[in-house]
Amino acid sequence: MKITYIIQSLLPTGGTERIITEKANYYADQLGYEISVIKCIQTPDQPNAFKLSDKIQQINLGIPYYSQYRYHYPKRFWIRRSIRKRIKKSVTQAIQQIDPDIVIGTACFNADLICKINCRAKKIIECHEARAFLEFELKPKKFFLSKFFVKLNKRKYFSAIERNADIVVTLTEKDKEQWKKAKQVEVIPNFSDMIVTGISTCENKRVIAVGRLEWEKGYERLLEAWKPISLKHPDWRLDIYGDGSLENQLKEMIKTLEIGNTSICHATPHISQEYANSSICVMSSFFEGFALVLLEALRHGVPCVAFDCPCGPGSIIKDKQCGFLVENHNNVLFVEKINELIENEELRKSFSKAALKRAEAFNMNIIIQKWEKLFDQVLNS
Repeated sequence: MKITYIIQSLLPTGGTERIITEKANYYADQLGYEISVIKCIQTPDQPNAFKLSDKIQQINLGIPYYSQYRYHYPKRFWIRRSIRKRIKKSVTQAIQQIDPDIVIGTACFNADLICKINCRAKKIIECHEARAFLEFELKPKKFFLSKFFVKLNKRKYFSAIERNADIVVTLTEKDKEQWKKAKQVEVIPNFSDMIVTGISTCENKRVIAVGRLEWEKGYERLLEAWKPISLKHPDWRLDIYGDGSLENQLKEMIKTLEIGNTSICHATPHISQEYANSSICVMSSFFEGFALVLLEALRHGVPCVAFDCPCGPGSIIKDKQCGFLVENHNNVLFVEKINELIENEELRKSFSKAALKRAEAFNMNIIIQKWEKLFDQVLNS
């Protein structure tokens, strides 16, 4: 079986890049599939964040996609159009040379173009982000021309996917409901093959948060919530692991609010050790496609507290069993639940046992079997 991924790049250390790498490696090394990865904006001299198998063919197109944002509308419209034409032409040429059985794109990057490529391959679009987040990202700006073009692009984008993709794959049942107009929608959650270096004792007075330092992760509301917690429990600390554009802003916020025992740490390849040395994992995101961080925490026996945002946390956390699922935007309850776990070691350890059991539902072999079945189905349809 020949499968080609068409993605933006494998440069960021995000969940999407990690899971695509893990799946591609498994298909190539364990199942013997012929796998190729077309990276549209990455150049040959830019290393991947996660190592791809030597058996995988990599094609780096190096298209300067983000150069369009140097311009305002209406000029940006024409620059964008030119770049998209270049992407479609370059990707089409690569696909014609590879001649895959299946082409897989991600809903966050030019999926509409991928669905329209003229080739014999079946087309699958993976939704690594909730559709609610994708639509928010495309929501109209305050200027009239921006509103007009963004609204136009959004309507055409989702319509093209729904009309042309053979299958749309979402990570959760909730997100599946947002793709009712698509030809076929399947739900296949993510997995994690992270090597677990230790299981939490839930005795360390430490709370951990992991993820990109960007707006959608909600770190501002996490720090606001942590302020009263740190005053009530000054012997506990909060460590946030990640890189992103808000690093300096968050560090300044910690100083301004005079929040004690809190630090912003760079993303680390040894994150498993950090999970194991923590007793609580918190997630303050406004949007999540799947919340891979929560699954990683559960695999280390770390109880979780997360807002029930669209759409990921609710599909992973069993409320009051392996953690707490808090009504989105209910900051007061978020603080209460973190305090409850801090103040009750026995409850933390009970949740820890349940967390390890819950993580088994997302076993890599179980998830890969779902993908194998889907591939067979789409090729035989």
